[in-house]
Amino acid sequence: MNHYSYPYMNRRFSTYAKNGMVATTHPLATEAGIEVMKQGGNAMDAAIATAATLTVVEPTSNGIGGDAFMIAWMNGRLHGMNASGRSPGKLSMEEIRKRGFSEMPKFGWLPVNVPGVPKAWATLINDFGNLTLKEVLAPAIRAASEGFAITPVTAKYWQAAYSNYSREAENFEEIKPWLDVFGTVSAGEIKTLPHHAETLRDIAETDGKSVYEGALADRIIRYSNETGGLLSHEDLEGFEVDYVEPISIGYKGHEIHEIPPNGQGITALMALGVLKDDMFGALDARTYHHQIEAIKQAFADTTTYVADPDHMKVGVSQLLDAAYLKARRGEIKEEAELRHHGDLPEGGTVYLATADGEGNMVSYIQSNYMGFGSGVVIPETGLALHNRGHNFSMDENHANFVEGGKKPFHTIIPGFITKGDRPVGPFGVMGAFMQPQGHLQVAMNLIDYNMNPQSALDAPRWQFKSGMDVEVEDRFDPDIARALARRGHKISVNLEPNSFGRGQVIIRGEDGALIGGTESRTDGSISIY
Repeated sequence: MNHYSYPYMNRRFSTYAKNGMVATTHPLATEAGIEVMKQGGNAMDAAIATAATLTVVEPTSNGIGGDAFMIAWMNGRLHGMNASGRSPGKLSMEEIRKRGFSEMPKFGWLPVNVPGVPKAWATLINDFGNLTLKEVLAPAIRAASEGFAITPVTAKYWQAAYSNYSREAENFEEIKPWLDVFGTVSAGEIKTLPHHAETLRDIAETDGKSVYEGALADRIIRYSNETGGLLSHEDLEGFEVDYVEPISIGYKGHEIHEIPPNGQGITALMALGVLKDDMFGALDARTYHHQIEAIKQAFADTTTYVADPDHMKVGVSQLLDAAYLKARRGEIKEEAELRHHGDLPEGGTVYLATADGEGNMVSYIQSNYMGFGSGVVIPETGLALHNRGHNFSMDENHANFVEGGKKPFHTIIPGFITKGDRPVGPFGVMGAFMQPQGHLQVAMNLIDYNMNPQSALDAPRWQFKSGMDVEVEDRFDPDIARALARRGHKISVNLEPNSFGRGQVIIRGEDGALIGGTESRTDGSISIY
């Protein structure tokens, strides 16, 4: 893979380093990762330090009560982790209807599953880190207790969340503590989160166990019982982090890796598998047309078949079957076609990438979903719970049908590229159902068009929405947009840059140098050691 700049879209040069690199959406979180590296930490220590700090400085997209996924090259081989929680054992369609809902709400207790983040942090540090969890969480605790400056993009989404939860608190009594804990903010304000700091200390001192079987677990279940939640001590105690074998597909001399279902990473792999035999020329209307149609095909399958793997009726091997994907490629014509798909809601997620001088590289993602998540915050803890249960299907014939003790279809996905037996590096684009679309576009930018990491991220993006609707960024080439419209795509321009995801990329060159890019559409930051 060469590392040339894309000639007219490059906004910044890629960043180069030898000993270590961290790329994420917030400068303070990035520096937290570098800080622990300087204390002797490796790429995993840096990833968890960064992730924990992001729950403080960017709670608009993730939290302690969220889920996490990881792909990492550690100690000479690839590892995968799924730390998504199961629904409460008491959850059922009957329970949802009994409470007056015909579909899963976005807010309140019903969409809350067991949080996976705290145990993910502890497990990964114990299995791969050089430092202790106390050492790794120290920067996050300091930021929460001493205060941090609110960045512009974070302020924008924080203010929007305050407006949403203020309105929804009239319908969901259990989310009122959110208003007291987080309130509203403005860019440049110095914010402290003292209860968040106390919770992080408790997690550090108990190796994450407090959330599942200790004092924090007692607080969670007490508030659940008081305000109509379904979570039980048994639900929390039964949670386990799952190490999984990443799934992959060969793409033009490289292997693209994703986490297997219940995540949607397979969507990106299917689309790349459809396109892998095409030799695209310029990044023109023909290329974009084939990308869009391939992702529509993939969504048509994954929104139908992907769920908790224990409930899937169609296996990963079937969805990634070479003959099947080749047949799907044959269905793509010169005109856009309407394809069946699921509804594509908005999301809220953080993605980060780290690498160290020992050869280790981490692709890590965590999320509360839809911003702050369910709006349920356990009083005096700062622990905001996610709302991943909103992704369950209400169709009893669907593999993703809502049930107790089940993992829902999950949107957050880390990506990783290898070449032969060599790690090339972590990459990811956060943003609900934009994520596999971002993975497709960034991977092709890197491999098909030899862009450097920063150029691959900066290049203008498109996003399939539903039906024939495709949104493009305001800097998308208007001539290409018109050409896509002539092919039958309903093109509209979205002026909100964060609608197209926020990505990070770190590539290790053949001589060992680290080459990184960070997202220019947000408060992206990359730092080196």
